Amino acid sequence: MGRSATVSRKTKETAIEIALDLDGTGSAQIETPLPFLSHMIDQIARHSLIDLAVRATGDVEIDGHHTTEDLGLVIGQGVAKALGDKAGLVRYGWATLPMDEARATCALDLSGRAHFVWEVPLPRGSKLGTWDVELAPVFFEAFARGAQCNLHLVLHRGEILHHIVEVSFKALARALRQAVGIEARAAGVPSTKGSLAD
Repeated sequence: MGRSATVSRKTKETAIEIALDLDGTGSAQIETPLPFLSHMIDQIARHSLIDLAVRATGDVEIDGHHTTEDLGLVIGQGVAKALGDKAGLVRYGWATLPMDEARATCALDLSGRAHFVWEVPLPRGSKLGTWDVELAPVFFEAFARGAQCNLHLVLHRGEILHHIVEVSFKALARALRQAVGIEARAAGVPSTKGSLAD
């Protein structure tokens, strides 16, 4: 169906190149300077069934903020670009997933309007490997901005920090898998306005 995109972004802080295919099988080739972030991006690809190749570098000697934010933005832009005119798009996706003791819900609307709601309390100052845990909402907000979508994430319960963050990424992936689908019975854009932009 040709729903693929490449996006590159280079600043004084980061250099990011991505290629994705919405109709893939979940293959992932992920290179970032932050191993835990790489692991989370791999989760997005595998559980959304979106083929995703990422090459990212950034000023992680300062911290991981710029790399995390810019990567979320560029992946979101790639999704928006690959969606094209959105004809026949399912548009909405949601998933509630468990990961051992943790459980989270992601609700997603590929509406053409960016809005982000984060109800996932995380302790400040914590790290998973070299990655600052407080950067999780930074990634998701940037993704919502890049994809021009409504993105809501809610944590229902959880104790282990790794599980809380990972199940949030997996919930996004499964919601995205549903939302980017094509509805064979639908004609045109799934909006009474006739447009899913702005």
